[in-house]
Amino acid sequence: MISEEYLYAIALRECSQIGDINFHKLVQTFGSAQEAWKKAKKDYKKREGIGLKTVSDIGNPDHLKFAEEELKFCEKNNIRITIRHLNETPSLLNECPDAPAILYQKGNIDEALQKISIVGTRSMTDYGKQFIEEFFDASQSSSYISVSGLALGVDKEVHEQSIRHRKPTIAVLAHGFQFLYPSKNKKLSEKILQEGGALLTEFSSARKPDRENFIQRNRIVAGISPSTIVVETGFGGGSISTAAFANEYNRDVFALPGKITDIHSQGCNQLIFHNKATAISTVKDLITLLGLNNPKEKIEELFPYSETTIQLSDNQNLIYKSIKENPQISLDDLTHLISISAHRILPIILELELLGKVKSFSGRQFIAI
Repeated sequence: MISEEYLYAIALRECSQIGDINFHKLVQTFGSAQEAWKKAKKDYKKREGIGLKTVSDIGNPDHLKFAEEELKFCEKNNIRITIRHLNETPSLLNECPDAPAILYQKGNIDEALQKISIVGTRSMTDYGKQFIEEFFDASQSSSYISVSGLALGVDKEVHEQSIRHRKPTIAVLAHGFQFLYPSKNKKLSEKILQEGGALLTEFSSARKPDRENFIQRNRIVAGISPSTIVVETGFGGGSISTAAFANEYNRDVFALPGKITDIHSQGCNQLIFHNKATAISTVKDLITLLGLNNPKEKIEELFPYSETTIQLSDNQNLIYKSIKENPQISLDDLTHLISISAHRILPIILELELLGKVKSFSGRQFIAI
């Protein structure tokens, strides 16, 4: 019975030497958590990399009692238990080698909707808040699920903006469902569920929000989504670990750059410098890179560029108009057309490229954008 598989899965995962990777190995070898519980201690040599120490705690009756109590708690509190090897956990997360063997879930997750993880510092600045507001405003017409960690600061703002814009949001917890940390976010967690979102954790009900749990939680935030956005973070902030997991899982990572003197942006700047994240230049460009549709054209960008806000110099305007009227014109033809030498034209074309006005092709040909 599936209910028995839940029982044995919880008991097996509770064993002292059985983490998510070893759990997965045992289930692959013996076919189910129930069979692994019954046979692994005797037949552990069937699986390379599994030793006697690993299986030593399997069969402990205390773990079965724990599992029975856990099942009762989940049933009483409307908590859904999902198991990886039964293909019940989010599909993208399942691709990660260290994906949780078991997830506990309140609320709903629409597997068909794209997920976007957005993380950052607890000490959010107005700059970070403005970015989050503009992102949700610009992506209003797109369907997706936001994912964050229910912490104060950036996480809280992400969940609140999701609710404000009627987007489902997933809060990944670093503890079991007997707790809610931080307690200030209790009403927010209730609102997330009321608005069609979900609370998600890999930790059994009595697990407290210990410090080591938060980095473990971050791998779920990174693994559940194809893209992670780091809004603001300092050196060594928790969001750096989320970005590291996302890179390890071959996910896209985007970071909001900031002043090099701003401690809340230094982590983002380092991610960009070390090619661990793509720099966010505009909200509109970010939405395009995420594959979201129909961004609002009228949004005021954090780093704006448009024909209405850029005043071209006389030479820039001359070269731009000449290229616009002669698509894919070559450098030689352009010099002949406007009677300006190539060594003077090239720096101006570079300026126009940086302004987003011109694009160059091989063979020194250009078009206006």
